[in-house]
Amino acid sequence: MAQTKYIASGGLAFDEEKDMRKLADYARKGWVFEKFSFMGYKLEKSSPVELQYALDYRKEADEDYFAYFDEAGWKHEGTSGGYIHLFSAPKGIAPIYTDKSTILEKYQNEKKWMGKAALLMLLVNIALAVAFYFVTSGAYYQANDTTLTITFAILQVLGLICLIFTGLPYLGYVHRVRKWRK
Repeated sequence: MAQTKYIASGGLAFDEEKDMRKLADYARKGWVFEKFSFMGYKLEKSSPVELQYALDYRKEADEDYFAYFDEAGWKHEGTSGGYIHLFSAPKGIAPIYTDKSTILEKYQNEKKWMGKAALLMLLVNIALAVAFYFVTSGAYYQANDTTLTITFAILQVLGLICLIFTGLPYLGYVHRVRKWRK
């Protein structure tokens, strides 16, 4: 029997709470978080345990940051991207965020950061499209110059992928901020 399992994330910007419930459900079935994986989580086989999971977003987290959570009963399980921190605690430990203002602040910070990244990727995509237009409309461009066309097509696809991976989370955080403001 396999000792590890991969589960996909629903997208932290879209449904963080659902991901945390899913991790808790797996822990009750004997599968606990091992580490973050590409677009999901890697779990390892263990004995069933009642855990709750929570996320916090903090760039440049230091020892005091992690000590604060540890003193509150939350164990640091892993970090993704250098700023997404996953914590676990036994049932009954107070949640990391207990009031609306701190939850709103958490999502506003993420919205701001992701918005900057999405704007940058939008500008990159626009610059690529404009550059392609000017290059292909130039006198030196041959209509059968497939190398240049393929190069720009690959760059544009990569740019669009990056825009999707920043733009959609940004929209998710915009939605979350609106939801918590109500």
